[in-house]
This record gives sequence, structure tokens and C-alpha cells, in this order.
Amino acid sequence: MFGPHLTIDIYGCDEGALSSPECIREMLNEMPEMLGMHKISEPSILPYSGKEGSFDKGGVSAFVIIAESHISIHTFVYQKYASVDIFSCKEFDVEKAVKYVTGKFKAKKAERNFIMRGREFPKEVSKAKVIVRNQRHSLY
Repeated sequence: MFGPHLTIDIYGCDEGALSSPECIREMLNEMPEMLGMHKISEPSILPYSGKEGSFDKGGVSAFVIIAESHISIHTFVYQKYASVDIFSCKEFDVEKAVKYVTGKFKAKKAERNFIMRGREFPKEVSKAKVIVRNQRHSLY
């Protein structure tokens, strides 16, 4: 098993928080340590204004690379919505993550999805060796 992937969709959020690169940078700086992860890059924060005539009226897209994988945030200010992904190669406190994100954005509603990714991903070298050997033999 590779690890957990949590998606959080939040609705009815505070427009100020959704449009604030500073607020989102703070979140991406705080979340890794709070969840027992290790930040290996500075957060990348990309505000955008949206396109004329599009449903997307602007917001912020941002991510931070962590040793365990990544955390990303996409906000849609006009719709008062944000999507957050936390993907990791190790377990983390899902409830703590959801509570933190909903609190920071002052969300009225949260929807979460949780899956375990890489069910056949071997974390032990001896198991990986067998899987790779078997896959290569099946190709020829």
C-alpha cells in the first residue's frame, strides 16, 4: 500500500480567506508539521482572475511538496468553494486535517473522500523485486 489520499471539498467559505494568498501560504506552511509530515519546498501560490464568461471567476491555486507527497488547494471565490488534496505515503489524522481546513476557510459544509492508493505498491525491497521480475517476465 502506498498511502492515504484525502480530498476535502468545502462550501460556503469566507471570500476573504479564499482570495488571500497569505492565508493559503500560512495553511500550506502549517499543515505539514501539524499532520506529522515534512515540507521539502516552499508553497507555490498562484492567484488567478478567471476568464470572462467562464464559471471560473478567479481564486488561488497552491501546493506544497512534502517528503510524503503533496498538499494542494484550489479556491473559487465567486462560488465560495475550495478543494483540498492531501496525499501521503504515511497515515495521518484525517479528522484533524478536515477540522483545520474547514476552520481556516470558515466553511459551512465539508465533503470528504478518502482512499488508500497504490494497493500493490511494495514498501519492502524484497517484495518489489519479486513483483518487478514477474511483470518483466509477463512482457516477454
